[in-house]
Amino acid sequence: MRTPVRKKLQFLLTAIVVFTAGFQLLPEQLAFSSALTTDNLIAMSPLLLAVFGYFIFLPVLYWFWVIKAGQQKPWKMLLIFSLSALCARYSFPSNIAEYFEFITYLRYPIIGVLLIIELYLMVTIVKGLWQARKLSGDPRVHAFNQYQDDDKKLTLAVPFAWEPASWYYAIPKFSRNHAKALAQLQVNSTQRWHWLLLLTGCVVLGTTCYWLLAGWSELVAIIVASFFFYSVIFSTANHRIARHYSVYLLGDKLVVNAAFWSFIVIDVKAISEVNLGDFQQTDNQEQLLLGKAKGAGSDKSQTANIELVFSEPQTYMAMMGQMPEPVNKLWLAVDKPEQLKQQLSEALVAPGRLANAS
Repeated sequence: MRTPVRKKLQFLLTAIVVFTAGFQLLPEQLAFSSALTTDNLIAMSPLLLAVFGYFIFLPVLYWFWVIKAGQQKPWKMLLIFSLSALCARYSFPSNIAEYFEFITYLRYPIIGVLLIIELYLMVTIVKGLWQARKLSGDPRVHAFNQYQDDDKKLTLAVPFAWEPASWYYAIPKFSRNHAKALAQLQVNSTQRWHWLLLLTGCVVLGTTCYWLLAGWSELVAIIVASFFFYSVIFSTANHRIARHYSVYLLGDKLVVNAAFWSFIVIDVKAISEVNLGDFQQTDNQEQLLLGKAKGAGSDKSQTANIELVFSEPQTYMAMMGQMPEPVNKLWLAVDKPEQLKQQLSEALVAPGRLANAS
């Protein structure tokens, strides 16, 4: 897992811990005076810690772990401050929380504006996906190609495309005209046992959740169980993508699927080098590597056998497109690296394209 994704997950877990501690540990009322005595400071210490955690600690972490690490826009700092103010309104002692009452009034116009924007984007995206329904190929790739220059639309469009993409890949008839793969990434998802294990897990978890929740609420039990049973479609799509469509060309784009959850669409004009070799990755390296070569090194290392170098950054759509990352180089562990290099060279070598294919 690369640092930007890891740090986002770490921030999410840290924020959950901090806000949960605030809701659980802060008293409903806080009696204190303006005198700076030891007793007053001790009585105020939970509130002071909460203020520090909400408005200093978390924003600083967000700046370094999300904004800087993920190369996000600075205006997104407003999100963490707004979230902290909202949590302060409902977790701080009532005689202090009243100073955050403004957030309860501001939320309605903010929510209204956001809803208008989101609805507009959703209508635009659904319209675009509907117009693209007759296009052959991965709906996620079509959504990416259509909205790659608009971050807001892209963040919504790619997850929207995951639903039709899951059916497209899960049912062989739908993907019968799919572009032929140039190579396959070496991942566990290609194995039948991995697919059967996921299917078994979905059925067992769905049945268990229904059994545990049915006595409390049958409706909730059906909803939760349905989610796990429906995951069978995603698991099947994940297996078929990994097994048949890992790396392929679609027009002037090279598509690399890290199973079903993440992918990258590479402009072939941006590929400057295709190198064969033994590229070793350790925990200290910040290099995107997809796949894992069989018998590669120790448990703390991964080995790739082909390297793609880009003349300009390409966007890796991780975690269903919710964690996009710009990359300048890509390492792949594929089953037939020599064949992939040859096919790439034959397909892409042209004036102004691959400057080096060594």
